[in-house]
Amino acid sequence: MSDVEWWRTAAIYQVYIRSFADGDGDGFGDIAGIRARLGYLAGLGVDAIWITPWYESPNNDGGYDVSDYRAIAREYGDVREAERLIAEAHQHGLRVILDVVPNHTSTEHPWFQAALASPPGSPERARYHFLDGEVVPNDWRSTFGGPAWTRVPDGQWYLHLFDPSQADLNWSNPEVRAEFLDILRFWFDRGVDGFRIDVATGLIKHPGYPDLGYREEDLLVLTNVPDHPHRDRDEVHAIYRDWRAVADAYDPPRVFVAEAWVQDPERLARYVAPAQLHTAFNFPFLQSAWDAGDLFTVIDSTLRTMSLAGAPPTWVLSNHDVERTVTRYGRSDTRKQQGRSGHELGPVDEELGRRRARAALLLMLALPGVAYLYQGEELGLPDHMDIPDDRLQDPIWTRSGGRRRGRDGCRVPLPWTAEPDGAGFGSADPWLPQPPGWERLSVRNQLDDPASTYHLVARALRIRGKLEVPQELEWVDRAGSILRFLRGPDFECVVNLGPTEVPLPENSVTLLRSDTLDATPGPLGPDTAAWLRRRD
Repeated sequence: MSDVEWWRTAAIYQVYIRSFADGDGDGFGDIAGIRARLGYLAGLGVDAIWITPWYESPNNDGGYDVSDYRAIAREYGDVREAERLIAEAHQHGLRVILDVVPNHTSTEHPWFQAALASPPGSPERARYHFLDGEVVPNDWRSTFGGPAWTRVPDGQWYLHLFDPSQADLNWSNPEVRAEFLDILRFWFDRGVDGFRIDVATGLIKHPGYPDLGYREEDLLVLTNVPDHPHRDRDEVHAIYRDWRAVADAYDPPRVFVAEAWVQDPERLARYVAPAQLHTAFNFPFLQSAWDAGDLFTVIDSTLRTMSLAGAPPTWVLSNHDVERTVTRYGRSDTRKQQGRSGHELGPVDEELGRRRARAALLLMLALPGVAYLYQGEELGLPDHMDIPDDRLQDPIWTRSGGRRRGRDGCRVPLPWTAEPDGAGFGSADPWLPQPPGWERLSVRNQLDDPASTYHLVARALRIRGKLEVPQELEWVDRAGSILRFLRGPDFECVVNLGPTEVPLPENSVTLLRSDTLDATPGPLGPDTAAWLRRRD
């Protein structure tokens, strides 16, 4: 496989910039913090980093409310420092993927401010979705809670499928399409290797804005609706064909990954059809329970569908929008719960959750295709479920009237050292508080512990990088609570998701186990995975 197609087999590390590393001591992660930790990321063994939005923003939603796509938020640095980061990452052998947020802008963006200053029916308002009416135009709801429409002083309503400070752009407007092609070129010209596309399925809205049919008791956004008026509409694919043409004009070509919450694998495959996007997140894998049957179904259907599309599968267990795997897998119900988190979902056995999370990491890294690691996943971090109410910052918390705690628990700043205050993040008072004892899970402590989750992930990535195996698998056993597959004639992965130990094949050498890093032979215990090399 050529180096140009690095994205087909990459291990990519998600940097949630606000919580990764604080380089200037103001309590917020920044570009200087990332630059200082590039050696750590290269040493871990990842191939690329994906950085969440660093653009100028009032930060009502973690930077996903952009006011200037060509400028860097002051708390993170500036464009010149961003250019230095990109160059230094390349020197470390790391590619750089940025977030692009095309569904909406901040209401502080110059375009939206111009719309407010212009009359109804003006070209400035045509860049967004403004509608007339004495009442709310339809029953659409914000993902963060409440109606998806806000009224402006002259009586019109504007659409915001997220926070009211995030106004949805009108992608039927050629000016919007041209602007984002130029934004892509701006960052590609500065060496960026690709983009993760936020809300990739949501850009096109039904021109008639029909009701979705919410019931009074529905708390969450309706998604499984035929001909959905603002999700996964067919017209969105023309946008991405234009984007692909821009990416392919560079040498080497740049790449895209879509944030596409689509349950149907065949609908997901449409985003990675020829001449569209390169990859799309496989969220059913993230949503699956810790159950052999559920995981097999997702893995097998993903491999078959992506193969037909000619695209690599992607695998992700965690990100900045969902509970961390250690917390989710430590519950009796291990499915991802849409829009819910924290104590409302029940007690957590953190030791059990970490054991399962370690096994899940080996499963994910053994699968063909692309693997994404969320920062702190290599440390086995749990969610912080007890952030004081007055420190919560996610708009989900405020928009739901305190009924949903939101995503802050998975966004707590990383622990780098064993220092009790700030755990080496860079400030004694990080923007979100760290839980008591956070320092025990720090990078420093785990580097010193040969059995740590960090060393498990680093060793797995080293082995993965050296494997010469085909980009498909052969199922050997999927009976009961066992998942077992081959990649080529020699490499085998076995995962025991059941309550009792199981024997390992006799004709094999253990390369790595999730319960111990010394490759001890012997039965595989509950909630444990192993990588094996077959021998004749």
